[in-house]
Amino acid sequence: MKKLAMPAAAAAMAMVCVAPAALAGEGGGSSYPGGVENFLTGAAPPPGFYVLEYGNVYRADKLKDGSGNTIPLPVFNVAADVAATRFVWSTTTMVAGGNVVYHAIVPLVGLKVEVPGLAQRKTGLGDITFGPAISFHHSPSLHSVLGLDVVAPVGRYAKTDVANIGRNYWSIQPLYTVSYIDAAGFNGDFKLTGNFSRRNSDTDYKSGNEVYLDYSAGWGLGNGWVLGAGGYAMRQLTSDSQSGASLADSKGAAFAFGPSLKYDNGKGWFLTAKWTREMSVRNRPEGSALWIKTILPF
Repeated sequence: MKKLAMPAAAAAMAMVCVAPAALAGEGGGSSYPGGVENFLTGAAPPPGFYVLEYGNVYRADKLKDGSGNTIPLPVFNVAADVAATRFVWSTTTMVAGGNVVYHAIVPLVGLKVEVPGLAQRKTGLGDITFGPAISFHHSPSLHSVLGLDVVAPVGRYAKTDVANIGRNYWSIQPLYTVSYIDAAGFNGDFKLTGNFSRRNSDTDYKSGNEVYLDYSAGWGLGNGWVLGAGGYAMRQLTSDSQSGASLADSKGAAFAFGPSLKYDNGKGWFLTAKWTREMSVRNRPEGSALWIKTILPF
């Protein structure tokens, strides 16, 4: 289901440094980190309590305008390192043929931002994600999850800072995921997520509604390994607004792609890893990301 915080608040300050250009999501970022999910995204575990560990390293050195052109800046760097723990309680309660699952994600974030004339580094607790879901197991190979996530703004935020770990607004994220698993054949996963943000009370800014598609596809080698590729696509559906006024040319877009792998020991432990490069970016930073996920069953 979800997620690591990926702050990109430097975009807003960089835009101000260059021209009165539009943003895509306040600060050029989002409360949903596109690309976070990989293989097994739609295969919730059987009833029990689980702890998943996520790691993310993100680097961006380009800022794109609404036409996809690089904004010429003397310096622009965003470096985010995230370690997040996800707690999953898969229950025996059945609803509509699926079992109810609850989860919460607690991220620790290290963020460094450099823009013309400004540089800042922060570390600390990021915004926390939690929510319920219903997990369906249609066959031994086909699984899906229908859920609703809530992002709580507990991360550190100050409107005068160039680097912010928290977003300072609540977000609601309905989601649907599907996974097809074959130890010696095709493996495919997708996760469709809507991101609906509330207003930032400190800036009177409301980021537009977004939709994200995380995807992966690969081939099982029959020995626990799956090799393939994955990434994400995103589109901002509505414009940002500030003080109730819509901001022209403020919709963001991005696509990311890269190699991906999974190892499953067949005894309840697995590891996934993925590296992706962003492209076709509009009104956002453009960079690359390394994602790692593992599970610790109890």
